[in-house]
Amino acid sequence: MTIYSSQSPLIAIVGATGTGKSQVAFPFVTDRCRFDGEIVNGDAMQLYDGLPILTNKIAPDEMNNIPHHLLGCVKLQEEPWTVGNFTRNALRVIQEIRARGRLPILVGGTHYYTQSLLFQDTQSSSDLSEIEGSSTGSLTCEEIHRKHPILDAPTEQIWARLNEIDPVMANRWHPNDRRRLQNSLKVYLLTGRKASEIYQEQRNGHWGQKVTEKSKSTENGPTAETNEVHSTPRCLRFPTLILWINVASEFLQPRLDQRVHNMVRKGLLSEVQFLNNHLKSQESQGNVVDKSRGIWTAIGYKEFKPLYTASESSQSTEQDVGQMQLEATGRTQAATRHYAKRQIQWIRIKLVHAIASAGISNRFFLLNGNDVQRWDQDVSQPAMKLVEGFLAGAELPEPASICPDAADLLVPKREYDLSDRPDLWVRRACEVCGTTSVTEQDWTRHITSRGHKKAQKRHNRASFTRASRWYGEYS
Repeated sequence: MTIYSSQSPLIAIVGATGTGKSQVAFPFVTDRCRFDGEIVNGDAMQLYDGLPILTNKIAPDEMNNIPHHLLGCVKLQEEPWTVGNFTRNALRVIQEIRARGRLPILVGGTHYYTQSLLFQDTQSSSDLSEIEGSSTGSLTCEEIHRKHPILDAPTEQIWARLNEIDPVMANRWHPNDRRRLQNSLKVYLLTGRKASEIYQEQRNGHWGQKVTEKSKSTENGPTAETNEVHSTPRCLRFPTLILWINVASEFLQPRLDQRVHNMVRKGLLSEVQFLNNHLKSQESQGNVVDKSRGIWTAIGYKEFKPLYTASESSQSTEQDVGQMQLEATGRTQAATRHYAKRQIQWIRIKLVHAIASAGISNRFFLLNGNDVQRWDQDVSQPAMKLVEGFLAGAELPEPASICPDAADLLVPKREYDLSDRPDLWVRRACEVCGTTSVTEQDWTRHITSRGHKKAQKRHNRASFTRASRWYGEYS
C-alpha cells in the first residue's frame, strides 16, 4: 500500500474526446505500478448502462482487472443524471477508494462535470440541474411536465414566458436554446424564485472572500487548498494534479473520423436500433422521455436514426441505404469534431480560469499528444514524473518546460468568468443575418465577421434598389 505525502490527492486527466486520456491513466492503476490507483469515470454518456459502441466505453476485456467506477451505473429507464448526481456519487466513490488506501484517478470528458467535482461552489448559470434537482422532491420528469405544460410548449413560447418572469435569464440564453430556456423556467416553476436571483446569491456567497491555505473540510468531502484572493475565487475540494492531454485539430480530426468508421464497423446501427426500441417501449407505456437530456444526446443516435428508419422500410433500396449510411457517418464525424472543439473551448475558457482563480496553475500541465509515435516521450513519461513529484510533495517544474504550448494555452483568455458577469448578458438580434448574440463579445464577433459584412452589402444593395424603384415611380 502506498503512503502519500498528501492526505487526499487526486489525479485528474482532461482533454477532448479521442486524445488518449484513458491511455494516460492506465499506468497509474496497474498492479505493477506503485501508485495503486482506481479510475473514476467523468464522461456523462459513459454513466449509462450498455451501448458500449455509442458511448465509446472501454471494453471489459481491456480493463485488465483495473477497477473502473461510475461506468454504466445508470439504467436507461432511470431519470438522467444531473451534474449534482454525478458530483455526489463521485465524491462518495473517491472517499471509498481512499479508504482502501488507493489513489483515485479521474478521467473526464464532460468537463463541466469534472469542474463541478474539482471545485466547491462552482454552480454556474450554464447548468441549472442542481437547483432544479433540489426542488423536485420525488417528482418524475413526466409528473413535472404534466403539472407545468408550458415546458412542452414551442420554444418561442417558453422564451416569452421566461422573459416575463426572469428577463435576466431570458437574455442569457439564445432564443433557440430550448434546453437551457426550459431549465431556467423550470427553476421558477418548482421553487417560485427566479434562477437569476439564486445565482446572484451564490455569487455573493463567496464574492471577494479570502480563502485560506487550508480551509476546513466540508460535509462534501476533503480539504480545499488555495492561497490567492480573486474577485470570484474558486476553492478546490482536495489537492489535485490536473493533466490536460491536448492534440491539435489537424492531428485529432483524422483520428476522430476513423473512430466513427470503427464504430459503424463494430455495430453502431444495432445500438441505435436498441435505443430506438427502448424509446418506443417507454412511450407505449405513457412515459414522457426527455430526449434533450442523458443518453439521448449521445453523438451518433440522432445522426443514424434516419438510417435505421430507412433500413426498416420496404421502399428503401440497398443503394438508398448505402447512401444514407455515408451521410449518417459524415454527420456523426462532423458532430464529433464539433464536440471536441467545444470541449477544448470549455477547458480554455472555463477550466483554465477556475484553476488560475484557485491559485493552482503550478499543478496544471499540458501534454502534447500530436505524435502517436512519440507518445511515450511526450505524454507517458512526463505524466509519470509529474504524478511521482506531486505525490511526494516535491516542487513541480514550470508547465512551459514540459510543453512549450502551455505558455499560451494555460493562460486565461480573460480576467473573469462570463457566468459571474450578468452585466454582460446582453441579447441582440441581427436583422440582416437573422442571428442572435447573447453577449457583447459574441455581438462584436458577429458584426465584424466576413459573413455579416457580405450580408450587409447584399442588404444595402437590395435596399438601394427598392428605394430607386420607389423614387422612379413617384418622381
